[in-house]
Parts: sequence; C-alpha cells; structure tokens
Amino acid sequence: MGAQGLVAPSALIEQLQWRYAVKKFDPHRTIPEDVWQALAESLRLSPSSFGLQPWRFFVIRDRALKAKLLPHSWNQQQVVDASHVVVLARKSEVGEAEADAYLTDMAQTRGVPLEQLAGFGKMLKGFLAKPPLDLGEWSTRQVYIALGQFMTAAAMLGVDTCPMEGFLPDQYDEILGLPALGYRSVLVCPAGYRAADDAYANLPKVRFPAAQMLTYLGE
Repeated sequence: MGAQGLVAPSALIEQLQWRYAVKKFDPHRTIPEDVWQALAESLRLSPSSFGLQPWRFFVIRDRALKAKLLPHSWNQQQVVDASHVVVLARKSEVGEAEADAYLTDMAQTRGVPLEQLAGFGKMLKGFLAKPPLDLGEWSTRQVYIALGQFMTAAAMLGVDTCPMEGFLPDQYDEILGLPALGYRSVLVCPAGYRAADDAYANLPKVRFPAAQMLTYLGE
C-alpha cells in the first residue's frame, strides 16, 4: 500500500509550472532505464472507462525509425531528437472478445470466480453493443487520458515531453505496421530532455486565471 501525500502540493505545482511542450530536445541525452521503466509503468497504470484499456503504447528509440517518421510528423524535429517517442494507439475494434479477455484477467488478478463478474460483464458488453457514441471515438478519448497521466508522471520525474496531434496517422500506421496488430495511432509524445538553447523553456505560461476557469457549484 502506498502512503498518501508523498508529494507536497507546492512541489506538484512547481513541476507543472516547469513542464512545457518542448520545441527542441537535446539529442545527446537519454532517459535512464530506471526512469523510463517508471514512465512505462505510469502508462500501464493509466485509468480508462470500465478499466478496459482499449490501447497500446508503441515506444521508439531507434533513430533511423524516428527519421522515417519525421516527414509524416510535419517535420517536427522533436520526433528525431527525443530520447523516446511514444505512439499512443487505440484498438481498431473493441467488442465482446476484448470484454471477455478483460473479465478473465480481472478474475485471475483479483482471485474471484469468473461467474462473480457476470453482472459487470453484462453491463460492459451492453455498453459495447450499443455505445452512446462511436466506439472508435470512445477509444480515442481513452487514449487522451493515458497521455495526461504520462505527461504528469514525466514532469514529476524531471523528464520533458511534447504531445503531438500534428502527424499523419495513416502513414505512421503503415510504417509501424499497426493495422496488422489491430491498432490505430492517435497521438505521439516524444520524451527526453530539453536542449539548453530551447527558447521556449523560460517563457511564462499563458493560462487564464483560476477564477475564469474554475466554477464551484452548490456552495
């Protein structure tokens, strides 16, 4: 069991202020393996609706492969210079088979009979059979949750990131062979360490004041 309150509120805010979307990575710095493993675990532990995890995270460290992706990334050099490039992808299809696999894993992990999960399984499969929105769109939204967790975890560990929607998913999918694996790319997030001469590193954040962004109801 982890303890509560391991990070001071001021430390959290400090790291979130430190974080920005890096425009220029230091190509000579690599994320240490123990730090990367913690970040990889942060991806694995990301929350999702029903806990279904309709995603997979493809990690690229090979510079030659990064270079192949560069022209399909709006030529954003971060893709080449970052230590690790994470391609966050959604499952192409999510249905009864995925639900059954998840239920089996849940029963094994929690040490309960599969029959005990029948009610939850019925609800889950009912949602997947008649979803309130397109399942591809639903899965895409789940991937954004994982991105947020990854970026926050990285900031807390002093690792820089740059979330990207500016890429060509079809070309990424083809180069990485994702369709054959049953996945489609949604987001790209290079991770590593900012270059010393990145002019954006020290710019003040432009955020609306809290009074304009947060409304407390029922008080």
